[in-house]
Amino acid sequence: MKVFAHRGASGHFPENTKSAILEALKIGVDGIEVDIQSAIDDYMLIHDSWLDRTTNGTGKVNEFHVSELTKLNAGNGEVIPTLQQLFDWNNNKTLLNLELKHAFELEKFATQLENNISARKISCANVLVSSFDHHQLLWLKRRLPWLKIGALTSSIPINYAKFAEDLNAYSVHVDKSFVNKAFTDDAKKRGLKIYAYTVDKEQDIALMLDYGIDGIFTNYPTQTKAYLLSLQTS
Repeated sequence: MKVFAHRGASGHFPENTKSAILEALKIGVDGIEVDIQSAIDDYMLIHDSWLDRTTNGTGKVNEFHVSELTKLNAGNGEVIPTLQQLFDWNNNKTLLNLELKHAFELEKFATQLENNISARKISCANVLVSSFDHHQLLWLKRRLPWLKIGALTSSIPINYAKFAEDLNAYSVHVDKSFVNKAFTDDAKKRGLKIYAYTVDKEQDIALMLDYGIDGIFTNYPTQTKAYLLSLQTS
């Protein structure tokens, strides 16, 4: 079962920051999930559309330029990173799961993503774009047919994972509270990877293993990897 660092190693460092990302890379996770919001002139790694919860700023991310946002404290003196910085730090080492939030100019994002991948010679296998907004995913898949997309859900749809198959998704990402064997089996029959979020407790990790989940998003990747290793050696 793969281990993805949720907002980086966010259990120990401020979420979506350089320290959280570099720690996840040091640990050797299978992937790093980050949240992407649009500023006026670039894309930033921050979960909320408002600055107030995770920074010393106030207001909406999309109302500011990068030069203004990078002056804010995102926790422990960290700054809000840009998408391009993320690609530089990762340097093609592991999979990057970019979760798109709201108010996106999709053509602009698609173009920048293409340019980053081309300029840095990034493997397409190391980029996965996910969202709760399935209209965004459908548009991106049509615009970039090679792109791996992950369809997020916080429920159990009537037809299980059919919605993700209809999007031609690579994976379906499910709130751990709604994961069950029927959903897992259905996703796999449709050729989808199934990932669960956010899984931190040992009993939940064990349950996801029992269900046959392909990967989990965790705030504590070091402890999660250690626990999975202990299960293999016990």
